[in-house]
Amino acid sequence: MKPLQVYVDESELARLDAWSRRRGMTKSQAVRAALRAITRTENEDSLLRLSGSIQGLPADMSADFDQYLQETFVARPPHVRHPAKTRIRR
Repeated sequence: MKPLQVYVDESELARLDAWSRRRGMTKSQAVRAALRAITRTENEDSLLRLSGSIQGLPADMSADFDQYLQETFVARPPHVRHPAKTRIRR
């Protein structure tokens, strides 16, 4: 690896420090990950490589994804717990 010196303002440095700390990374590791993310080509993007790999989906799936999700996703209502009835002992 070769060294790279970068100047950032205090707020950028604070955000980088917080971001990397939350993920258990050093600031150098975080900067390298960001560089890889912004410089990769479409061929290197694993999600883009998956595009079109599932047969039988509608042609407008990506354009109308929210509509298809709304039509197919069925949320179960939350389970309502009823309080137990109190029994009176005699």
